[in-house]
Amino acid sequence: MNWVFTPPAPSSLPVVGTDACYPVQRVFCVGRNYVEHAKEMGHTGREDPFFFCKAAQSVLPVDNTGNSVMPYPSKTQNLQHEVELVVALQKGGANLSPAEVAQCIYGYAVGLDMTRRDLQSQAKDLGRPWEFGKSFDASALIGPVHPTSQLLETGAIRLYVNDQLRQEGDINQLIWPVAEAIAYLSQYVTLLPGDVIMTGTPAGVSAVEAGDVMRAEIEGFESIQVRIE
Repeated sequence: MNWVFTPPAPSSLPVVGTDACYPVQRVFCVGRNYVEHAKEMGHTGREDPFFFCKAAQSVLPVDNTGNSVMPYPSKTQNLQHEVELVVALQKGGANLSPAEVAQCIYGYAVGLDMTRRDLQSQAKDLGRPWEFGKSFDASALIGPVHPTSQLLETGAIRLYVNDQLRQEGDINQLIWPVAEAIAYLSQYVTLLPGDVIMTGTPAGVSAVEAGDVMRAEIEGFESIQVRIE
């Protein structure tokens, strides 16, 4: 194909145990998917899941060496962390059942959904889209993908800032479990290989500043560590 310019390289994630890379197609995020986080954001009860997107180019792959760096983004005074389980798909489809979703999963990763909370709040107050609060450079921090055919339904999830515990929960506390949330999403879009789903965050979201070091942990996976600069 004769491109008018050379297309940028696709976003990708390292895969544990291989030198292959996982190509990122789209990033879907489930909002308010833990009860206590929903409460701290001013909501209660089990509502239908809702989703927002981050650009694939917003993905910053994070290794487990402790040397990963995220630049503090522009236009915000309130950058907040949200630790999340990330699901990577190897197959897609539309109107999937939860059982069919389980056959589409390639693996999982530890992730951080970074949020310019002040921009998000201002947009909400004005009734405007809040994409700039969620989708910006390096706003999706995602660790290496761990291939597995197992449907993950439990496991402790934690986030530390400067070795102080900020967020803590368990995957079994998801309001909409992994397979159910993705099946619901597939009613609205045809899912594709390479789509990743950030499944929601437990309570305790708060601000970070330049110089802070975040460490995200999910039971069964290697932790990821990111310094804000």
